[in-house]
Amino acid sequence: MPENKQVSPFFVFYLIHSQQIGVAVLGFERYVAKSAGHDAWISVILSGLSIMGVMWLCYRILTKEGNDIISIHHRIFGKYAGNLLNTLFVGYASLLVLLNLRTYVEVIQVWMFPETYHWIFVVLILLLAYSFVTNGFRVVTGICFLSVIYSIPLLFVKYFPLKEAHIGNLLPIFSHSIPDILEASQTMTLNYLGYEMILIFYPFIKNGPKSEKWAYYSILVTIGVYLLTIFTSFVYFDQDQLRTTIWSTLTLWKIVDLVIIERFEYIGIAAWLFVVISNIALGLWAASRALNRFTFMTQRISLRGVAIVILALSIMITERPQIDQLNFYANTAGFYIAYVYIPFLYLCHLFIKKGRAQ
Repeated sequence: MPENKQVSPFFVFYLIHSQQIGVAVLGFERYVAKSAGHDAWISVILSGLSIMGVMWLCYRILTKEGNDIISIHHRIFGKYAGNLLNTLFVGYASLLVLLNLRTYVEVIQVWMFPETYHWIFVVLILLLAYSFVTNGFRVVTGICFLSVIYSIPLLFVKYFPLKEAHIGNLLPIFSHSIPDILEASQTMTLNYLGYEMILIFYPFIKNGPKSEKWAYYSILVTIGVYLLTIFTSFVYFDQDQLRTTIWSTLTLWKIVDLVIIERFEYIGIAAWLFVVISNIALGLWAASRALNRFTFMTQRISLRGVAIVILALSIMITERPQIDQLNFYANTAGFYIAYVYIPFLYLCHLFIKKGRAQ
């Protein structure tokens, strides 16, 4: 890989963290609390630590192979089976883009412009992300970097609900069973998705093995952000309120009291566009790059094809139950990729390595 197309190892922190902090952080508390109640913060930690374990497996594969998931599939499974798996990877990356895009557009519709057709926002956001991707991976990395920086001030807004905190909402601790906590951990998996993009952009990292520590740091910071978010919601809302609050973070933004801003949630939603754009841009880049690597298409053509498919599907999704179904599909796919496929791929890699040694 030419050095002028690569980025420094520490940028992996921003690339992974920007993917894991997406639109889901605006309302994930309600879903994990269904299973584990006020003990769901334990699930946030367990799920995050398990993803760190999966990331360790990814780096063991990538550092030994020195290439992306496309080449690894071909080497381990052959051309035809490898291409089938590569196609599934393209579909998975596209699914994450579709999920982030359509969910964010729903937020805009519900909270800001309820009378506006959703396809208008879909087209505008997709065009913006497309323009970044056409300028290459380094530009996409820059967008991911900015999305992390721009999201930091929104963390300080949690000061306002914490002023009215009811710490008793967290008690009693450890009152839920282990199966309940594990079920919530599975639900929480959706919020940590996006780290898998390392499997495709790894060759674009200068001295890839040195980036491993930054990948772990990014996941740790993500765990911290989700913990702060879920604790803030739990000490402000009781469990009955949380069950009926779809967008907990957005609801908390409504209580922000600033002299010069009356409706802070509008500012928050607008600022969150930078976060969502980074999700969409890197996902589009990963899907188009993967498609380019195992087909005759150039990346520009594959990018257009992926973008058109996502645009069509986004326009077809018009109701909240459809978005919930999309969340279910992404969560299920992400769960099996993390805890079944990547460990399986690692074992295959070990067997091949051992066979060569013999």
